[in-house]
Amino acid sequence: MAPKTERIMFLRAVRQLHRVRSFYAGGVLLWAACATWTSWQAPGSRQMWVSVLLLAVFTGLLATAALSLRRLEVAETDRPAHHAASNKTASPRHAHA
Repeated sequence: MAPKTERIMFLRAVRQLHRVRSFYAGGVLLWAACATWTSWQAPGSRQMWVSVLLLAVFTGLLATAALSLRRLEVAETDRPAHHAASNKTASPRHAHA
């Protein structure tokens, strides 16, 4: 069984990865919009290529964060589940009238 501090650090890492993933998703949307707008206004310009480059960077960061988060969540589900005993008895003690 892992110490409580490891569990807390694990939960913090997962929470931070969720935040970072949403930030990168926003960056992907922003740079996709900028790249589309710039390529429509001035195709082949330096601004368009910078927008495409930043879109590629944020897409790579988003993919890395999503992959890391998926690996952490899979590692968490490897533990055996502890279920409480059922409230129902195996056989009734009293016969119904």
